[in-house]
This record gives sequence, structure tokens and C-alpha cells, in this order.
Amino acid sequence: MTQLVFPEHANALGKAFGGQVMAWTDLCGGICSMRHSGGATVTAAIDELTFDHPINIGDTVVIEARVNATFRTSMEVEVLVWGESPTTGQRWRCVEARLTFVAIDAQGNRRSVPPLRPENDDDVRRMNEAGDRRAERLARRKR
Repeated sequence: MTQLVFPEHANALGKAFGGQVMAWTDLCGGICSMRHSGGATVTAAIDELTFDHPINIGDTVVIEARVNATFRTSMEVEVLVWGESPTTGQRWRCVEARLTFVAIDAQGNRRSVPPLRPENDDDVRRMNEAGDRRAERLARRKR
């Protein structure tokens, strides 16, 4: 997903609002989860969202999302947000985030998510780490 930072997306310092970047992150992650699951999804959790560098008015924002792991009705999606200078093409990482989405049907009930098929060792690592994060999140909910 690609966006351009306009003045209405920025604070008084000319930097993109964190909330705007978070909205773009959620949107891109949601599209990714919908594509994988073949239907509607809702955001259930944001486990991690880290701002590394600001993005200025006039910069391009490039947002990439990938499914790290799937579970019965949910999936973890990793989203990377890059700032990009339209004049030089230079890119820098602005945000890294991990979000959990739940697949729902037309009545709002949970539905099954297709399994993720790892293609390499990095995919297996991502799946295992996502499983660990899920277990930690579920344990926190029980407290």
C-alpha cells in the first residue's frame, strides 16, 4: 500500500501523526488478513507497534504486510511502514508492527482461517515466534 503525507496527515512539526500511521498500518494489515482468509476480518490485538523514524509532509509512505502465522480463527500479520523521499528514492523504516486479526462471517461469528504453508526456514521461524507471542497474549488474558 502506498500513501502520500499531506498537511492534514501531519502535526505542527510537519511530521505524520502517529495515529494516522497507525490507521494505515491497521488498514494494510486488515487487507492482508482478508486476502489470506478470503473474507472479512477484525482487528483483535496490536501486540507491538514501534516508531523508529518520522515521516515528513511530502514524503511517500510504503506499507507492507505479511501473514506470519495462522491459528484456528485468527492470524498474526506483520506490518512494516517505510518512509520514502520522492526526490531521491531513499527509504527508511518508520514503523514495525504485529497485529492479530480474527476472521468473521456475515453474522459476525468467528470462522476458520486457511492454514499458512511455510516456504522456507524464515517462514517457519516467523510461525514459531508468532505462536509464542500468541501463547503469551492468551496467558495475560487469563490473569
